[in-house]
Amino acid sequence: MTIDVERWTDYLIEATDGRRAVAPITDTEPGLSLDDAYAIQDAVLARRLASGRRVVGAKLGLTSVAKQVQMGVASPVFGWLTDDMVLAADGCVTLDEVIHPRVEPEIVFHLGEELAGPGITHHDVLDAADWVTCGLEVIDSRYEDFRFTLPDVVADDTSASRFVLGTNRISPDATPLDLLGVLLEVGPDLRETAAGAACLGHPAAAVAALANWVGGRGRTLEAGWVVLSGGLTAAVPLAADVPVRATFAHLGTVAARGI
Repeated sequence: MTIDVERWTDYLIEATDGRRAVAPITDTEPGLSLDDAYAIQDAVLARRLASGRRVVGAKLGLTSVAKQVQMGVASPVFGWLTDDMVLAADGCVTLDEVIHPRVEPEIVFHLGEELAGPGITHHDVLDAADWVTCGLEVIDSRYEDFRFTLPDVVADDTSASRFVLGTNRISPDATPLDLLGVLLEVGPDLRETAAGAACLGHPAAAVAALANWVGGRGRTLEAGWVVLSGGLTAAVPLAADVPVRATFAHLGTVAARGI
């Protein structure tokens, strides 16, 4: 099967720019492969870079069992972060600019050295990162009702939309990141709890998987980039003036809200 990459690139860009949910690509192309999907993802990124955007990092998606169950998939996916996705420290998201945003807490790595596989281990990640912090990713699938297959979400840059970082930064070896706990609150209500081990056993192992994946495609995770290691809990909807707050042991608190 031959996939018309340009057609589906246009399709996703128009959905994003028009703030309009669309049917999953696999409704029309049921044979869409992961290779096809990453080709579409690459083409969408190339268009965004040509329009003046800049890559500031990379991300993993669907790294926790909670997320995989919520989305009906069984393996992690990889995507890219650009400068227009960075939120100010107050975490305010203009809801008119998104479709149906959801929020998930993440452990975030800032790379002091580049990383590229093959053969990267979680120890290499801890050595290469100069600090870690907490973060919230605002995901915003361009698909109707957050309904998609694994190739669909890959093509859609793993639902990347916005992210906000906490202000506390610690050394990657300052505390066992797999044991680091998080509480996710929506308004006054505790909604989810998790620990770093929810992310492929250790968040640095997730980043290692990403580095090995990009290395296999002739790419590098660059020094100065941030890496979102994957949502630790199921994502919660973001609504107007209802704060979503994640409190991490040792890393502090980070919040987002819709306006």
